[in-house]
Amino acid sequence: MTKKEIVKTISEEIGLTQLKTKEIVQKTFDAIVETLVEDHRIELRNFGVFEVKRRAARKARNPRTGEKVFVPEKFVVTFKPGKEMEERVRELERRANEAARQQAMQSNHAAATPPSASPPHETFGSATSYEPGSGNSA
Repeated sequence: MTKKEIVKTISEEIGLTQLKTKEIVQKTFDAIVETLVEDHRIELRNFGVFEVKRRAARKARNPRTGEKVFVPEKFVVTFKPGKEMEERVRELERRANEAARQQAMQSNHAAATPPSASPPHETFGSATSYEPGSGNSA
């Protein structure tokens, strides 16, 4: 989902113009970034925690050349989802697993069930072909 889609959804749900909603959404994002820069942490109850963490310098390997390279220390933003978010994602995972299990059961059932004998085809006429004037009247 893009910021534009978020703005549209919120705008429709609460009855504000998209322009005003966009301003509010952008101010919210700006406040999150400013808090991270100043305090290195922002906790949004029932959502999660953003934190700025220092990633130490390290030696790494260039995957293309295999050459050893030095990666300097840097600061990264991490996110730890809140309890409600984790529970909802876990429920999504549970549903996906259940759907996969049911699909596997149906596939196994279909593979184990022999195809039903098809009813005999009706045949018209005799085994010999009919040719006009041959005297065969089937």
